[in-house]
Amino acid sequence: MKKKLEYVWPVVGLLAVVFSFWLLYKELKGISASDLVDSLSAISARHWFLAAGATLVAYAALAWYDRIALLHLGKKLSWVVISLVSFTTYALSHNIGASVLSGAMVRLRAYGTMGLSLAEVGVLVALCSFTFGLGTVLLGGLVLVLQPEIVQRLFDVPTLPARLAGAGMLAFVTLYVLGSWREFKPLTIGSFHIYYPRLHITARQLIAAPLELLGAAGIIYFALPEAGNPGFFVVLGVFLASFSAALISHAPGGLGVLEFVFLKAMPDLPQADVLAALLVFRLLYLLVPLAFSTVVVILFERSRLSKTLQERLAGRPVEPHGTAVPARARVRVDDKAA
Repeated sequence: MKKKLEYVWPVVGLLAVVFSFWLLYKELKGISASDLVDSLSAISARHWFLAAGATLVAYAALAWYDRIALLHLGKKLSWVVISLVSFTTYALSHNIGASVLSGAMVRLRAYGTMGLSLAEVGVLVALCSFTFGLGTVLLGGLVLVLQPEIVQRLFDVPTLPARLAGAGMLAFVTLYVLGSWREFKPLTIGSFHIYYPRLHITARQLIAAPLELLGAAGIIYFALPEAGNPGFFVVLGVFLASFSAALISHAPGGLGVLEFVFLKAMPDLPQADVLAALLVFRLLYLLVPLAFSTVVVILFERSRLSKTLQERLAGRPVEPHGTAVPARARVRVDDKAA
């Protein structure tokens, strides 16, 4: 059964891409290539600069995810190492799809060479994923409570249920913070125990996750034209819905899913302008980081291979995966560390 499941998610992702492209084809039949080029050309240099800055904010916050998880584990690594591993992990997983699995493999390879065990990497991946989910629930709750009519851009539902759903999302976040503050007993699922992070860890989660999502949504916001722009709050709400749908679909990079949801939710803007903004998002948030991360992976694997060969020639024992783990990578961090 396990081997069969390995083929399920790639098939699901492929079907999601095919279905999304079919829906997009129906939406975009009236857009010509020249319209799209004109929309891209209309984006000013200032807005390109702001979109690039939003990208840096998003990836800096993603690196903070790993920093927070390592702090929870009591592991201390340099910001440079964490930033490189996090950047590479998310650049690859965002493009490949099935981000939890692909992210776990990259982190296991990288952090495993620095003294983290398989179980510790598993906790790190789970906490990073939960941090993202926490940020999505927090911002989604705020959007639905403060501006519930946003949901009508996608669904024909009254605003009251949307506002109540938002209140429920905020209540979940509040309960999580309360559990961390009051040190509730761990949630037990069979033989698995889920412990609430310490309060200073939770506080960092509540800053890092929204910051990443605000940065990612900012890329699209700055790339949209000023005329007819619905405002950042609306763009943020639509982004949260589209990005969540893209992740659930398991389509690589949310290809097609992200575009379809955004186009449906932005009927007042020219479709070419919306599509141009999404192309800017894919370029800055997905493709450029993918290119850089590929270089990082090649250099990392080259250095590990070179070190392994040197250790074999010197007759030194080699750790699994061809790595000799330095003692300094095993230093624990104090509970009050930043």
